[in-house]
Amino acid sequence: MTKGGVQAFVMRDRDSLPMGHVLERGEFRKLKERVLADVPAFLPTLPGGVRHDRLALARWMVSAENPLVARVTVNRMWQELFGTGLVSTPGDFGVAGARPANFALLDWLAVDFREHGWDVKRFYKQVVMSAAYRQSAKATPALLERDPANRLLARGPRFRLDGEMIRDGALAASGLLVERLGGPSVNICQPAGMWEALSMDGSNTRTHERDKGEGQYRRSLYTFWKRTCAPPLFATFDAPLREVCIVQRERTDTPLQALVALNAPDFLEASRHLAARAMRLPAPEQRIDFMATWLLTKPLAAKDREVLRATFDKFNHDFSEADARAFLMNGDSALDASLPVIEWAAWTVVASQLLNTDQALNK
Repeated sequence: MTKGGVQAFVMRDRDSLPMGHVLERGEFRKLKERVLADVPAFLPTLPGGVRHDRLALARWMVSAENPLVARVTVNRMWQELFGTGLVSTPGDFGVAGARPANFALLDWLAVDFREHGWDVKRFYKQVVMSAAYRQSAKATPALLERDPANRLLARGPRFRLDGEMIRDGALAASGLLVERLGGPSVNICQPAGMWEALSMDGSNTRTHERDKGEGQYRRSLYTFWKRTCAPPLFATFDAPLREVCIVQRERTDTPLQALVALNAPDFLEASRHLAARAMRLPAPEQRIDFMATWLLTKPLAAKDREVLRATFDKFNHDFSEADARAFLMNGDSALDASLPVIEWAAWTVVASQLLNTDQALNK
């Protein structure tokens, strides 16, 4: 350990080969025959003449003779983009699992992924630029009859985004997102008292102290996760509790999700900053299209603009200066004194309304 460094514990392989014993009826005191480390007999064998250690296992997993790892990997990445994998049971590729919707495509993707160095970034780019991914998600009666579950990709994918993606998208649109890579975990805003209710005395996570400054605006990937108390913003959007490993998240649509997206300080502060960016433009229609382009990736139709313009007019009329200022105080960032408070608050409501549309919350 170098002076001033952090002590880290590492492992190394023992000189002797790893071994164990078959236990009679699982009783640890009743040892039967000795067994050495190996892979399951129904899968391809390890190469001859190699030591049966972790390095041999890693090389065996990614070898051309073992297609399972590449198939499972590309299936889970496909699931991230399309909502459902080519094999709809990502945790079961055995006889009890579902058959692939397109066996030839699954094999081609797996081989292509392996032959290009297991390049994840290349895989995602390849799929999102494909005609299958870029087609419209509109579901006509004819398409629903022909492919009701969209297993044959008769239309583009459409499903609700994960909570982490929704939060990151809102922060990116607002200009608040800190894109710096790496660094320690951060504590984002959450209701008071949750950790205290679920912690033991003396625990180092007994109390929740949220970060200040840029810690509040880091990508959701860096959020500190207390295993017995998942961040409520993400849990509301079906994030797993991480008490057990899962391979596919549940996706629900509940009124509580709308309540969070409309009222959580993270989203209100993001809406405020998006509104402030839009107010640099002169015309109301330009401001609405600016916010829509950031949140929905497209400008709005005239009838939709009218709805949002009506929202702005109502709140611009109804807000008092005190109420508008209190509404804008969500979050840690300071208010811009150069912007008119009531108008800014009204545009913030419009931004929040856009953020809560199906187009913003769904892929």
